[in-house]
Amino acid sequence: MSESPETAANTEVTADVSAANPAPAPEPVGDAGNSASQPTAAPKPAIPTPRPIPKPTSFKPSPRPSAAPAAPAPAPTTDDSELVAKASEFGSVAADGTVFVRDGDSERVVGQVTDATATNPLDLYIRRYLDLRTKVLLFETRLHAGSISANDAHSTLASLHEELASPNAVGDLQALRTKVEDLRSVAKEQAAKAEAERQAAREAAIAKRTKIVEEAEALAAQDSANVQWKSASDTMHGLLEQWKRAQKEGPRVDRPTEDALWKRFSHARTTFDRERRHFFAALEEQHSAAKAAKEKLIAEAEKLSTSIAWGETAAAYRELMTEWKRVGHAGRRDDDALWSRFRAAQDKFFTARDAANKEIDAEYAANLVTKEALLAEAEALVPVKDLGFAKSRLRDVQDRWEAAGKVPREAIQRVESRLRAVEQAIRSHEEDQWKKSNPEVKARATGLSAQLHDAIARLEVDLAQAQEAGDDKAVREIEEGLNARRAWLAQIEKAATE
Repeated sequence: MSESPETAANTEVTADVSAANPAPAPEPVGDAGNSASQPTAAPKPAIPTPRPIPKPTSFKPSPRPSAAPAAPAPAPTTDDSELVAKASEFGSVAADGTVFVRDGDSERVVGQVTDATATNPLDLYIRRYLDLRTKVLLFETRLHAGSISANDAHSTLASLHEELASPNAVGDLQALRTKVEDLRSVAKEQAAKAEAERQAAREAAIAKRTKIVEEAEALAAQDSANVQWKSASDTMHGLLEQWKRAQKEGPRVDRPTEDALWKRFSHARTTFDRERRHFFAALEEQHSAAKAAKEKLIAEAEKLSTSIAWGETAAAYRELMTEWKRVGHAGRRDDDALWSRFRAAQDKFFTARDAANKEIDAEYAANLVTKEALLAEAEALVPVKDLGFAKSRLRDVQDRWEAAGKVPREAIQRVESRLRAVEQAIRSHEEDQWKKSNPEVKARATGLSAQLHDAIARLEVDLAQAQEAGDDKAVREIEEGLNARRAWLAQIEKAATE
């Protein structure tokens, strides 16, 4: 009758307790083949002492107080009665107490009992059989549950094979041997499956580490000029941490493969670190050269900062700025400080220049008022009615113009062009007077008139564009030019009619 794992475990406990506490009676005298002296006249063959039965590894009896007397081994329980009955079928006891077991196709002696007429003289030998059966069933349970390793299964099978070779027990020993052989096949299948799983895990681990190595080699193979070293260094460190975790937590890899992969990984890291050091050494050298060059430019800028040659020095600062940009970076640590010094020297010069220009402009503003009054006098001479009077008044205006001095820079072109226009109008009127009787001169006057018409037309277009753009300054200058040319044109046309 087959048993559940729970029943087998209970049987194992019962068998172990029985083996640990043998019943006081009846006691076997000895195994077959041995002799011992008896107190009666007729000697009886000695019964060999039974071999101790190994206990299953999963059962450990609880310790008992040393003072407690040993309890007698319990007889087979009622639940085991069917097993006992079936086991009894394989044993027999001769009249002299010799115990036989039918083992396969033959019988063999397993021991001897003193009282062959006892209720069941085979109890001891049947218990031994049940102990062996319990071991086999327990091993079967653990094997199918997957709770035993391949090595432990192998050693347990070897132990069971040895114990079942020729045990002094009564029961269906051949059936136990057959079951053990069946379990051997199961253990082999499980071992093969476990080995396949381990091999697959090893291959996956090798693939994972190979990927780590290839990523490290790809990092090391990059052009150092294009590498973002901070990010790349973090990535390489992360790959090293992945390798350590795979080595610590992942499946074991065979030593030759692991050594070969580690050699590649280590070489990639060494190459990467060497290129990084070379890159930063070259960059440091470049930064040092740029720093030295910028220090020199700063010294020149600081030397120029007190100059009052405004135009010349401003041009020199523009050249220094061009050179500063060409030099390049001196490194984040130094660039800001160097630029602050360079900019401070420039600011010192341009601040002084602006202050001086403000003083000059304040002085020139009064001159501008004087010259604008002179322009009003000069422009009142156009159109020319009396050439002699106009020329005399213009010379007076010109003398006072030179005596008035300079005007602010932004007003120079405007006032100078207005005076030039009056001068040109009077000069043109004088030429016209001189040439008005000459047909050739009249022809030239006609040509000049045409040119003035064209110029006026162009200026009118420019005026419209300036007005549309909202450029008030340009509007004023164009209107002044238009007024002057219209005045010239009026004089020319008047001379032509006269």
